[in-house]
Amino acid sequence: MQQGQKVPEQAILGVLSGKSGDNPFPLFAQMREMGTVIPIPFPMGASNNQAWIVTRMEEAMKVLKDQAHFCVNPASIHENGESKQSLTGSEDPAAADFFLTNSLNAIDEPDHRRLRSLVSKAFTPKFMEGLRPRVQEIANELLDQVEEKGEMDLVKDYANPLPINVISDMIGVPKSDHGKIHIWSEKIANGLGLGRLDAEVSENLKEFSEYMRGLIEQKRQNPGDDLISQLNAIDDLGDRLNESELLSMLQLLIFAGHETTSTLISTGTLMLLDHPEQLALLKENHALIPGAVEELLRFHGPSTIAGPRYAKEDIELGGQLIKKGDVVLPLLKSANRDERIFADSDELDVTRNMKRHLAFGQGIHMCLGAPLARVEGDIAFTTLLKRFPDLRLGIPREDVKWEFKLAAQGLGTLPVTF
Repeated sequence: MQQGQKVPEQAILGVLSGKSGDNPFPLFAQMREMGTVIPIPFPMGASNNQAWIVTRMEEAMKVLKDQAHFCVNPASIHENGESKQSLTGSEDPAAADFFLTNSLNAIDEPDHRRLRSLVSKAFTPKFMEGLRPRVQEIANELLDQVEEKGEMDLVKDYANPLPINVISDMIGVPKSDHGKIHIWSEKIANGLGLGRLDAEVSENLKEFSEYMRGLIEQKRQNPGDDLISQLNAIDDLGDRLNESELLSMLQLLIFAGHETTSTLISTGTLMLLDHPEQLALLKENHALIPGAVEELLRFHGPSTIAGPRYAKEDIELGGQLIKKGDVVLPLLKSANRDERIFADSDELDVTRNMKRHLAFGQGIHMCLGAPLARVEGDIAFTTLLKRFPDLRLGIPREDVKWEFKLAAQGLGTLPVTF
């Protein structure tokens, strides 16, 4: 950390909690200059442990991949369970269970290996690629509904309904209930974050869980070709997913899959409109779009931070002594702008030859749905630019307002014309 500099604590906590609407990237650049690993106030309620922000790629990768020294479930470190409550600053068990349950992103080895092995039998790359025709169909249907108007709200008419309809179809939610899933997902994502729990969220979580339990039982009685039926049917030498594990997996798929992909499409579109020379390259050559999706994920990806990691023992990281039980937060959006890794890191370049980014995380907890997000991003941008090549912002740029979902910056509305 440079001499005389102090961590802008309130600004950092505002970004992490989702309470700040400021452009975070100047703050992230300042933090990288201050240090690779920076101590911050504990963002998730009272604790005797220190919290740390990891600002650069190399150290963030280490935290995400080093299972020997960092874990996602602090139960083995904090046996009293206070860490579970502190993630939202709430003692409500529904909120705690949302963050630390039996889902893949919330358990460590060897339980993680067992669960991922079972789930991967249904969640295959072939299965993901097989969804491509349906994703294309949904994208066309959504644009058909607005084409004659010459305008739309890109968030509400396209970016939000596309992934929620894809995921709802994929897991086996009846079309008549797609709207319910969308409403629950939006309310929970808008009201839940690191150290933050809005009043309505617990009730929404309970309603969603009750609905999914009923749907799981329906699929047991009348299986189809959907993902719930496939997950119900998995039996590996007598080992299968129990109801809690299956429910946690579906929670993860719906909330993580819907919100992140929706944000990729809406924020990515705004970034392209902000960089007309880059947008022109894509309109001239649609073959650049898969690579552009990766650059948009790097430049302004859906997730601000990775899930908290906990030090399993004392360890040196980035010149700092991290003590057993300390919370370590890899700041993905900062690592993805690391000047040591990316040339002109603050520039959007859809032709960038990129080896890696951290938008989907890294290591054993890397996003299981990353292949699906890439398929959806590719189809969403390709279809949008093919059909509406003269797409432009429908309001003054200064009137675009950021919102926060699961403590990540996103858009609640984005009027466009074509």
